[in-house]
Amino acid sequence: MYGLGTIINTAAIVIGGLCGLLFGRFMPERMRDTLCKTCGVSVLFIGVAGTLKGMFSVSEDGSLLSGGDLLIIGCLALGALIGELLNIEGGFERFGGWLKRKTGNAKDGSFIDGFVSASFTVCIGAMAIVGSINDGIYGDPTVLITKSILDFIIIMIMAASMGKGTVFSAIPVAVLQGSVTALAGLIRPLMTSEALLNLSVVGNILIFCVGINLVWGKTIRVANLLPAVVLSIAAAFLPVSWF
Repeated sequence: MYGLGTIINTAAIVIGGLCGLLFGRFMPERMRDTLCKTCGVSVLFIGVAGTLKGMFSVSEDGSLLSGGDLLIIGCLALGALIGELLNIEGGFERFGGWLKRKTGNAKDGSFIDGFVSASFTVCIGAMAIVGSINDGIYGDPTVLITKSILDFIIIMIMAASMGKGTVFSAIPVAVLQGSVTALAGLIRPLMTSEALLNLSVVGNILIFCVGINLVWGKTIRVANLLPAVVLSIAAAFLPVSWF
């Protein structure tokens, strides 16, 4: 069944979020704050691991090689400029505010932050793109099912510490992955090995930025860096070697 992977992923996020809310309400504020920061540290290391995995390689003689510095600087700088001009973060926050009102959570002060942070954590990454393409072309949901397990755990922890907003991260996941699955035939030629490598490196840096916001408060407008992901894919088709 085409699209099954996205359905499972969306359901896993909702169920994980509900489980987190169920356990989270029995926790005192001090414990929820510690859990939130712990989750942030975990997200930081997920981002670091993914970035370094893409940047470093081992040569034939066993020495460690690194690359992608120019790609990172160029894509993030130009992406931040475009994102700030478009104010993508503001759009996410307005959508989060609309959800907050429509779901009767107007008094929940952490709803928008929970929604935005959780959305970026589970949406950004090569697994979402590759899994959705496999699901759309071959009807193979394996990658997205693996992602679903990871997202279930991540959202459960985030929901316990950040509240109801995290559950609604299922919406952008369903929209993004569902769209990629539906357009898989058109997108697949763009997802070369180099494009996926670039996407992984830049996407994991954005995940790292989400971790920073979880640990130290909202420091970086991560949504305004999203154009860097698109630029990283486009960079794969330039006659330049980034690695």
